This record gives sequence, structure tokens and C-alpha cells, in this order.
Amino acid sequence: MSPVTGSSSPPNSEGPSGNHGLGPRAAVTLVFASSAAVLVVEIVALRLLAPYLGLTLETSTMVIGIALTAIAFGSWLGGRIADLVDPRRLLGPSLGISGAVVALTPAVLRTTAEWGPVMLLLVASLTILVPGALLSAMTPIVTKLRLTSLAETGTVVGRLSGVGTVGAIVGTVLTGFVLVSRLPVSGILIGLGTLLVAGSALVEWRTRGWSGTPALTLVVVAGGLAAVVAPGDCDTETKYHCARVVADPDRGSGRTLVLDGLRHSYVDLDDPAFLKFAYVRAIASVVDAGFPAGESLTAHHLGGGGLTLPRYLAATRPGTRSLVSEIDSGVIRINRDRLGLTPGAGVDVRVEDGRLGLRRLDDGSRDLVVGDAFGGVSVPWHLTTVEAMTDVRRVLSEDGLYVANLIDHGRMAFARAEVATLGSVFQHVALVGEPSDIGLDPTATAEGGNVVVLASNRPVDLPALQKALDARQTGWKIAAGDDLTSWTADARPLTDDYAPVDQLLQPSGPQSSQ
Repeated sequence: MSPVTGSSSPPNSEGPSGNHGLGPRAAVTLVFASSAAVLVVEIVALRLLAPYLGLTLETSTMVIGIALTAIAFGSWLGGRIADLVDPRRLLGPSLGISGAVVALTPAVLRTTAEWGPVMLLLVASLTILVPGALLSAMTPIVTKLRLTSLAETGTVVGRLSGVGTVGAIVGTVLTGFVLVSRLPVSGILIGLGTLLVAGSALVEWRTRGWSGTPALTLVVVAGGLAAVVAPGDCDTETKYHCARVVADPDRGSGRTLVLDGLRHSYVDLDDPAFLKFAYVRAIASVVDAGFPAGESLTAHHLGGGGLTLPRYLAATRPGTRSLVSEIDSGVIRINRDRLGLTPGAGVDVRVEDGRLGLRRLDDGSRDLVVGDAFGGVSVPWHLTTVEAMTDVRRVLSEDGLYVANLIDHGRMAFARAEVATLGSVFQHVALVGEPSDIGLDPTATAEGGNVVVLASNRPVDLPALQKALDARQTGWKIAAGDDLTSWTADARPLTDDYAPVDQLLQPSGPQSSQ
């Protein structure tokens, strides 16, 4: 029996001539586009989930793990099914169903996060697994269709595998450097879903002459429904957030900035000296106790939100200049369009990362630095380390003051570590919060939430600070000296080389993130 040297037709194909409606260019396009789409979904899923699960190492690891599982499972399943049925029957449905799921993802995840948070992990996993597996199945399916001769097996498999890898790279770079910077995440997913559904229709027409029209119609309807319902309950969708501005029914000029369902800032349009949130009143108390009344300051703010504190300083300390590092340009637009921020109000904003913003400041150029940057309910880890705090100390004047808002729960392990970090950089550190949370009431169980930490190389008048806290009816107390040392215990300072902020933070219920 002579060896096989001729052509071999795959099951249910139309023979070695390749009359299967899928030429080499179409094959390359399908594999390239589907591989790119998988990475787009993965990266954008991180953006969608971060406000609800935190911008943490665990969240990133989970999403990457689910995406890799989808790729592996889809590649195996696609190859298996392509050996059992006509591969032409799989192309259109795989694209169409994945497109519908992708388009529905923003609305489904945000609705689940607000109304069924216990189901969020399961729903998030499915919204990544389903389209990821279906799109990853395209490579073995297309490979099956293109294998018309055993003599070219290596060439076909190698070419399409390489094309898929290049597609994944392009999807990653395109999303990270172009799409996210120009489009809201829901717009990215709805647009991608629409393209996949359109691609499904085109493939059905080219390969099967619309014989799968009934099923495809349902897919198109699902995709159209997604475009109608997404992006959910947003006034504006920024690069990072689903944002709303909510009017205060009890105070006509009051507005709450809500980002991804969390209350981030409260602004009184007519009275910037009105401070609603307890932590903001605490920071204002620190500033008032640390500097003479009415004295103008040069301040830098890490994180903007509704710019409540910069407005307060401008109103109560005429001549104060506040420079704000805020990474989300959409939040700044909301401040200008909806929250009454006007040019020349003593507040300048740079759209930049807070750590990079610190590096641009001159030595000893600031009287005050305020840390109030959050990704979800977590302070970005690179703003918590000894190296970051050393840069804060560098930009502060000799009598300068650093004050930061932190959120933690349970054992308060992150807050303890941050206090230890500041203690390794500054000569004087104090912590302000509910007595049970900062170790001043051992009979009560710590519930956690916001605490405020202050640090300086000169003493702060703590009795004056307590008086200011009491005047603002915060109910908060001060831990300093031996009390703070005992509360911090053996917490390890955070560094750029060791900053497990995500692991130190404890889970919490619904909170104001700032």
C-alpha cells in the first residue's frame, strides 16, 4: 500500500478544491479578529469589575484565569466538534452568540452588581467564558476548513496559530492604548458585539447561503436589545466609571457624585464650606488645627472626585491654590458641567496618575498634600508605599502636612500597615477615626470604614484637632503616641517591592468609597 500523497477532504466538506466559502484571506481575517476580540473582552472586563471587586491583584488574576480557561476550553471544544459536524455550521453561530453576550455584558454586570452582588462572580465568569470559548473555537474550526491536503498541514496550522497570536497582541495594544482612552467601556463592548453579530451574518451568507437565518435572527435581536439597555444607570460613562450626579432632596444645592454605585463625593453648589461626609469633616479639622485660621495654603491633592476639599480650602482660606492630580478626565468634565467648577476658582486640575504627578512637583513647594485617590474602595497600591511617601515628604515644606483618607475593615490590616509606612518616613503620625476602629475602645468590635491618617515632621496640636473634630460632630477620636504604636503592633511598612494592599484589605459591605 503506497503512502498517502494526494489530497484528503475533511468530513462534510466539498472536496480539496476548497469550495467551502472560506478562502485564505477570510480564514486569516476570522482567526485574527476572533483572537483580538478575546483580549478586548478580557481587558474591558477588568475595567467593569474593578469598581465592585476592587482594582486588586485577585481581580486581575481571576479575570486572566477565566480568560485562559475560556481559550483552552474553546480551542479543545472547537476542534472536537469540528471533527463531528460540518465546520461551516459552526462559524456563524459562534460569532453571533458571542457578539450578543459581549454586547449584553455591561448592562448584565452592572445590574448584577447593584441588585445581586452575591451572584457577581458567577455572572462575570460566564460573560467572559462564553464569548471567550466561542471565539477561541474559531481557530480550530477555520483550520479544519482550510486543511484540504495532508501535505500542507504544518503550514496551515502554523500560519493560523501565528495569525491568532498576532490578533491577540493587536487586541491588547488597541484596547489599552486606543479604545479605553477614547471610548466608554460599554461602548467598546457594544461596538464589538455589533461587529461580531454583523460578522456572523456575513459568514452565514458566504458559507451557507443564509440557511441558518432563523437562529441568526435571534442573535441579531439579542444584540440589538443589548444596545438598547446598556450601559445601565449612568448619566455619563467616563474612561473609568459609570457616573451619576444625584441631587440631595433635603438640600437644594447639594449634589452627590456616584461612581459605579458608590458615593464618592458630596458638593454643595452654593456653599463649598458645607461638608457632609464625616471623613471630609475630619480632614478639614486636621487642616484647620494644623494651620492658622484663614492662612492661604499651597496644596496638592492626590485624587479629585467632586473636588470637595479643594473647593473648601478656596472658600475658607482665600488665596489658597490647589493642584489636583486626577486620572479620569471624565470626572473633571462632570465637575465643570454638573458640579459648578469654574476657571479661576483656586483649583487647577491635571489629568494624570497621582504618583507621576508628585514627581513633577518641586522640593518643598507644598504646605499640604491630601491623599484621596481610590480605585473602587482601595487606595492604588503605588500611592501607599515608603517610596511614594518619601516623595510626598520631599514636596512638603518644612512645616508641611500630609493627610490621607483610608478605607479598611475587620482587622484593619491595611490601615495598620499604612500607619507603619508613614511612621518610617515622618517624625509625627496620628490616626483619626471611630474609637472602636483605631483601638481606643477595646470593648467594641471594629466595624471599619473611613479613617484619616496625618503625618508631618513637626508636631500637630492634637487637643486643637480634637476640639475641631468635636465641633464638627464627627464623633471621631485621635490615636497617637503609645496608643497608636500599640494599635499598629508589628505591621510591616509597605514598599514598592512589597505592597500586598489587595490582600491586606478586608471585605466590606456597601460604603462610600471616599
